[in-house]
Amino acid sequence: MDFNIWTFILENFEAAGAIGGYVSISIIGVALITFVTRKNNKGEGHFGPKWAHPVIGALLGVIPGCGATIVVASMYKNKKISFGGLFATFITTLGEGSFVLLGASDEADVAGNLKAYAVINIIGFIVGVILGYLADAFGFRANTENKQENVTENQSPQTKDTSLAGRFIENLGFYIIIAMAVFLAPGSIMALWGGSIDAIADLTFWVAVGFTVFSIIYYTVNRFIYKGHDCSYKEDMKSTLLHSIFDIAMVVTYVFIGLFIANYIIDVLVGAETFDAWMTSSAFVVVILAALIGVMPGCGGMIAVAVAFITIPNFPMAALIAAAIATSGDGIFPLLAENRKDGVIVTGAGFVVALVVGYAALAIGI
Repeated sequence: MDFNIWTFILENFEAAGAIGGYVSISIIGVALITFVTRKNNKGEGHFGPKWAHPVIGALLGVIPGCGATIVVASMYKNKKISFGGLFATFITTLGEGSFVLLGASDEADVAGNLKAYAVINIIGFIVGVILGYLADAFGFRANTENKQENVTENQSPQTKDTSLAGRFIENLGFYIIIAMAVFLAPGSIMALWGGSIDAIADLTFWVAVGFTVFSIIYYTVNRFIYKGHDCSYKEDMKSTLLHSIFDIAMVVTYVFIGLFIANYIIDVLVGAETFDAWMTSSAFVVVILAALIGVMPGCGGMIAVAVAFITIPNFPMAALIAAAIATSGDGIFPLLAENRKDGVIVTGAGFVVALVVGYAALAIGI
């Protein structure tokens, strides 16, 4: 096959930027809700009653796309949801594979399969809720510190960083990312139902590319030069949005890295012919292969397995179930970045559960 590295990089820049568009809506929305809640309650609080977190997490995971996993990863970082709620979300989500099964994917021109979509979500929801409650019962807890609280305690609210990096993070970079996110938001919302704004398609492509490039620059400066400190932190809207913009830049950066690696492995190193050969092996082999492909960070693996289920005759439903449970969507990137140990646990445990449920489904003939 002809492989153009420049085209490949641009496509992954654009894909990460498009994901960043609706990720921005999710992260900023949650941040503003948390800000208002904190002001009204004058303190911390969980997202709903703690006993209901596994159910809440599973319900969020059912939402098509990766936005829910990214939001829940952010909530977990800020101790707003339990590990059981986090785990339930990641077990339940189909990531971008949901759009393939709904027939609304920009990445796969195939007819959807609503029956498969319903079956996968029902099984995922039940498994996610059960495992979420088990995780909470065994005492898994959020083990990270709330960065905003630490800043409030350790920094003077009157001190302002006037360095070049500080001015870039708090002013120029902040407003550029906000502007790009606002521009991409309408198209990102329409993309949830497979739509687009054709009149500005070319401009949207390049803004999405620029959004990814600028997010990587912003995250790099913040992480390695500015070093993530926020000396001007105050309990106000600007400071809340600054933390949100950093989270958005981090997510887009890791999504791009994950997409680049996953797509290179699937599209270039493995290739379509080899992949199709794998997917037409015996059902027993396909289940473990689907789980292995699904557990890869990002949504590329789940999209590939969902397309295989629709296009390859007699592709086992059990393999699709295994991939769906194993996949963590794009939410795994911010989780690994902020809570590496918990991200590894979610990924490893999800893979084991995927094999158990997948082979159980194969045994009973689902």
